[in-house]
Amino acid sequence: MKRRTFIKTLLGLFAGAQTLPTAAAHGVRQERRVLIQRSPLAGFQYYAGPALRGAPGFGQPLTLQREPHNSHDKRAVAVYWQGHKLGYVPRRENRVVSKMMDRGERLEAKVTGLGSGDDPWQAVTFDVEVVV
Repeated sequence: MKRRTFIKTLLGLFAGAQTLPTAAAHGVRQERRVLIQRSPLAGFQYYAGPALRGAPGFGQPLTLQREPHNSHDKRAVAVYWQGHKLGYVPRRENRVVSKMMDRGERLEAKVTGLGSGDDPWQAVTFDVEVVV
């Protein structure tokens, strides 16, 4: 193959690649995340929080675990980071999250703020998003 023919073929491949249909055009559903709440972490001082202070960094994923048999709150949602219980979604803000979890909706949480003071309510702020 001559050099000129090779270059034309190569450029043709790149030009063709730009016009390939997207995944959405083939019916593949794109995931979207919708913020449903931003909250301070409740109970940080009573769980692994103080020992891990500063360890979960900004943007780190958190795991939400429903605790329907919690004796203090039937809508309790515990918050974990790498297997360590950090606390809970605040009781006054857990109604929507617990209902969505009970319905099997896919929720994701991540650290969005880290406090530096002594107030445990300012230690960690997190977002909860629904994946649609």
